[in-house]
Amino acid sequence: MQEQTASQFTLRPLGETDLAACHRLSLALKWPHSLEDWQFIYQLGNGFAMEQRSDGQPPALVGSALCWRYGNAYATLGMVIVQAAQQGLGLGRQLMEQLLQELGSRNIMLHATPAGQPLYEKLGFAATGKLHQHQGSAMQSPLIPLPAGERIRPLGVNDIARLQALDARATGMDRSQLLAALNDVAEGVAIDRDGEMLGFALVRRFGHGRVIGPVIAPDAVHAKALISHWINTYAGSFIRIDVPDASGLSEWLSEIGLTRVDTVIAMLKGVPATKDPGLQLYSLINQALG
Repeated sequence: MQEQTASQFTLRPLGETDLAACHRLSLALKWPHSLEDWQFIYQLGNGFAMEQRSDGQPPALVGSALCWRYGNAYATLGMVIVQAAQQGLGLGRQLMEQLLQELGSRNIMLHATPAGQPLYEKLGFAATGKLHQHQGSAMQSPLIPLPAGERIRPLGVNDIARLQALDARATGMDRSQLLAALNDVAEGVAIDRDGEMLGFALVRRFGHGRVIGPVIAPDAVHAKALISHWINTYAGSFIRIDVPDASGLSEWLSEIGLTRVDTVIAMLKGVPATKDPGLQLYSLINQALG
């Protein structure tokens, strides 16, 4: 009779040398993240790895979880993965509990699959809404006319402070470091009226193509104008965009050829941020970063 191999699991801080193994975990789930996407989000936060040690075998990374802090009051968490063969052993809960301990008293946001939602509810999270993932290629969006005196223009090198200010108003959080990092890897446009920036949209390489986000605007018409700009700029390319259900954009995105392929649950542990009612986040950076 063959002896069973004894296994031991160790929870430890995630390191940069773990990212290739993390990438393999996400590929097994058919997530689109490239290794470069993992490297980008890792540089902005920190996380934990679940490592399995088996008799006669080298250590293997079988789980991951990361978090990102926005000022002293808020944070997001994501990239919570446990390898399929090790699911059902409580490893996901251990990773989550370590992240919650790491973040202390902060208010914490995440996006959950229906399968993961019960665990997060047991840990004190409550559903706050839905997020729709749309994607596709070879679509063409009609141009959205703007009011007289308004125009879409490229972002300039001196616009970063205005981006950060608009983002803080729309989200109620200090994401200035995140916006600065995005500014280095993304293209951006703004809606301008007599020198005043009313909203903006970034686009960057992600996974199999490009992702549009964040998109911040005063209303849906301006948001559609910004999104249409990037869809037409990269017509024929693979585009992804993640929009809150409350944005009202999901049906429109489907109509112009960006198919809704998934819906996840927005969840919060704590109290929601206080936002400027005159601005709205119409598209996320991604599901992990918010």
